[in-house]
Amino acid sequence: MKKYLFSLVIIFILFTSANAQNLYSNINYDTVKAQKFDMGKMWTFENPPISYFQQQYNFTPTDEWLENVRKSALKFANWCSASFVSEDGLIMTNHHCARENLPSVQKEGENLLRDGFIANSLEQERKMPGIFVNQLILIRDVTNQIISAMNEGQTDKDKISLKEKKIAEITRNELNNNPELIYEIVSLYNGGKYSLYGYKRYNDVRLVFAPDLRTAKLGGDFDNFTFPRYGLDCTFFRVYSDDNKPLKTKYYFKWSLSGPKEDDVVFVVGNPGRTSRLNTIAQILYNRDVQYPMLTDILKDLYQVYYKKVMDNNTEDYVLVSRLYSVGNSLKVYEGTYQGLNDPYLIARKVAFERDFKTRIEKDFQLKQKYFHIWDDIEKSREQAKSFAKESFAFSLNPFYTSDHFTIAREFLKIADQTKKKSDERDEMYKDNNLSKLITDILEKKRDDAIQKEILLADIRMFYRLLGAEHEVIKNFCNGLRNEDALNYVLNKTKLFNSDFIVDALKKGYDNFIKIDDPFIQFILLTQDKLDNLRKKNNELRDREALLNQELGLAAYEVFGDAIPPDATFTLRIADGIVKGYDYNGTRAPVKTTFYGVLDRHHSFEKKFPFNLPPVWENLPGNFDLSTPLNFISTCDIVGGNSGSPVINVKGEIVGLAFDGNLESLPSNFIFTTEANRTVSVHNEGMIEAIRDLYKMNRLAEELLKGKLP
Repeated sequence: MKKYLFSLVIIFILFTSANAQNLYSNINYDTVKAQKFDMGKMWTFENPPISYFQQQYNFTPTDEWLENVRKSALKFANWCSASFVSEDGLIMTNHHCARENLPSVQKEGENLLRDGFIANSLEQERKMPGIFVNQLILIRDVTNQIISAMNEGQTDKDKISLKEKKIAEITRNELNNNPELIYEIVSLYNGGKYSLYGYKRYNDVRLVFAPDLRTAKLGGDFDNFTFPRYGLDCTFFRVYSDDNKPLKTKYYFKWSLSGPKEDDVVFVVGNPGRTSRLNTIAQILYNRDVQYPMLTDILKDLYQVYYKKVMDNNTEDYVLVSRLYSVGNSLKVYEGTYQGLNDPYLIARKVAFERDFKTRIEKDFQLKQKYFHIWDDIEKSREQAKSFAKESFAFSLNPFYTSDHFTIAREFLKIADQTKKKSDERDEMYKDNNLSKLITDILEKKRDDAIQKEILLADIRMFYRLLGAEHEVIKNFCNGLRNEDALNYVLNKTKLFNSDFIVDALKKGYDNFIKIDDPFIQFILLTQDKLDNLRKKNNELRDREALLNQELGLAAYEVFGDAIPPDATFTLRIADGIVKGYDYNGTRAPVKTTFYGVLDRHHSFEKKFPFNLPPVWENLPGNFDLSTPLNFISTCDIVGGNSGSPVINVKGEIVGLAFDGNLESLPSNFIFTTEANRTVSVHNEGMIEAIRDLYKMNRLAEELLKGKLP
């Protein structure tokens, strides 16, 4: 993009702190340029870049090709991607998309995470409770309806309310006209455009094949977000129709009989979660300097808690290992993104894009009148958010990273609040004669006391980091003590687990209950009013910034049009790329790995966790070909949510299954780079080789190759 002078606003943002001065001292921002695809390549199906595909790859997708690709792709249980891979309703997704659900269908004596699952007949396929898939059937532009409604509002709150009412009205009308679909209105370009999506939902989803956890995720968190990689991260399910038979579907991806080769054109079709590439520099620096450090610090402590517990159990508790991997994945995402945002060159490219964007706005009088205020207003909003971010984070007590002690205290206070009512006005469960059972049920929920104790210690350290020793809440909760001394103090003082005492206090009423000298109950009572006020302030900023972001999206669409795709919204996209290696650590990454690498990792780490393999790898079948490609990389643009996405060639055939990015891909929430950012996928030939010759599941292998049940 053409260079322009660096705006005073951006100079102020980047250089006001000593850290920023040191970080950016070696960068000449007047020489760094934004790149063509910094905003990514996650194209929507309502506006696929046909001309770009023609020019870049000499490939012109037909309407039929696009329809088949769209309807063959699926959203898996609202947190992953998937696809139909046979006419008989067979579904392919990642193992890690379903691993936490696998124990729910295992029978007595089974351990599906440890040993995997094979259904050798339709009768053996097991229905997965709570799992469904959505197929995108309908797309319609509803931008004018929603923006016109919003324009009737006078205040930020009015505009948000009118938008929500119009969205509810549109979806309600569609549901009345066609109740067979589930409807969602998707905001694109931060609300610069809106699309109505209609999904066909399939609720009867049954497990067909899952490898064991060790084979699916060899290397655990050590190898997560790395390449070369050696994971069989795949799982297969089947959709059944109402007549209890496999679904017959016209739309599915055929299996390529040859795998991807270097420089081949490939496409990832899936549902990338959320990106923030249109964010302003002020928003990006808020994430980098405020939000991400808080998250990474607590996640590091949490990871150590679970890692120690896993090792204490000799890595045999596979549910616990699965939990460890989930925490580790979150940690790597946030820490890797944080480190990426500390790369001055990446920030310089974002600055260059913003500089160019603002200059184009400034040169057009009408655009300047409408939009030039956005950047200053967002900067002021983020500055306000900084002033209370730490207290808000600490007081929120997110269940993902805080101890169950706080959750229990919150539940007890909710029950106490019910005691304000007369006994005959309360719900049955809150009446005095049922309080004992209610409290017992809460306290007897399955939890690991040792883990909760360690998480509580991590919470105490977090409180000190964020609030400081002189904060009133810290003084009250920890009594001036730190670390293990503070932990022992609160555990010795708490009365949460004395059920008789709690029940008796509740029967005496709310005013009596809140006087209990319990550190957890008093922590919540001391912080809840302030937290409510902080949330109110945050909601006001959020609503204001949502409208500013929408204006930013409208401005981007007016300036750049379809040249840049909208940020990811956990809805269906198609991302293009090529199979290509990259340089790292002074060497070159190959475009593929083979099963030989699985055994190498296993033996090089002396068969120790997380590089230990199950017994099936000890005596390999004679016809199992270790030279078969297992994983490969491409330049496709993915983020979280793309897990389970099919990777297809220009014929629309399966050549792989996306399951990860490399470390260089982690900052892609904010900027997509093509130099070393890679999508890591399971190779189609590797899946067939493992399914047919390692796990001896010939039925599934034949169905994949032929596209229908044998």
